[in-house]
This record gives sequence, C-alpha cells and structure tokens, in this order.
Amino acid sequence: MISDIEWKNVVLPTIPLIEIILRGSVMYLSLFLLLRVTLKRQGGTLGMTDLLLIVLLADASQNAMAGEYKSLPDGILLVATIIFWSYALDWLSFRFPRLQRLIEPAPLLLIKDGQLLHQNLRRELITEVDLKGQLRQQGISEISKVKEAYIETDGRISVIERDEKHHDQAGRKSS
Repeated sequence: MISDIEWKNVVLPTIPLIEIILRGSVMYLSLFLLLRVTLKRQGGTLGMTDLLLIVLLADASQNAMAGEYKSLPDGILLVATIIFWSYALDWLSFRFPRLQRLIEPAPLLLIKDGQLLHQNLRRELITEVDLKGQLRQQGISEISKVKEAYIETDGRISVIERDEKHHDQAGRKSS
C-alpha cells in the first residue's frame, strides 16, 4: 500500500530538467509551426494556439499522472514549459505587431461584392457548399447579398451584407 510507494521516484525528478524543458519547447514550437502552416484555420471557434495548448497540456498532465514520468516535478516542469511558450507567443504577438502576422494568420477574403474568390476558397479548402451553409447560419440566403465575407483567424466566417437599398437585382448601383 502506502509503504510500497517508492517516494524517491514520486518527488525527485528522474529526467534532467534541461531535457524536459528542451523537449517541451521543441514539441510546442514544432507543432505550432506545423499547425500554423497546414491547419491554421481549422480550429473553429477555438484559436489554433488554444487548441494546441489544450492537447499538449492534456498529454503532458496525463503522462505525469499516469506515471510515465517517474516524478511529479517532471510533469509539472513540462506543463510549465508548455504554458510558458503559449504565453510567450501571445505576448510577442501583442507586443510586436509585425510578429503577429507570423503567429496569427490575417483574415482572408472569401467573397467580394457578391462574387466568390475561388482561389482563396481553394487555399483554405472551403467548398462552396460549406460556405453557403455558413452564410445560411448567419441568415443570408444568397451569395449575391454579401458585400464581403472573411474567414477570421479563429476559423469563423464573418459577413458584411450589401446595402440592398442602393443596388438593383444585378448588383449594380441604381440611380
């Protein structure tokens, strides 16, 4: 029972601390870069860094609790390293606007003056059917009624409707 626990393995780190910090840093930054390039807009309402943080924290915490690390400090240090990088990237993005473009993608225009921008849809792997579904969820029945639609940094689609009072059926300004 309690006497069978090897307390030395529970409370003393079993892996060199610098190795834990290095592994946590390399994994977080590698996954961040990979997700930034490939899945930058697939998180839906969660930001990509939020999703990454949750997944890594869950894994790091689970390993520490399940005993794959031999000590609690090993897991705690890895969790602290991951939290540090998440905070550091958010802080850098806020403090240095030029870095924000590297850390967080800019909104991307999908519809301009009622016309689909197919190149941008392809770039984000969004089908016309998916986009129309998103428009319907916002109460817009036709693409021609959209002045601009963007996919935002968190994956949501924002829409600016056309001012129908000044446009006729073909989308041209009326006199």
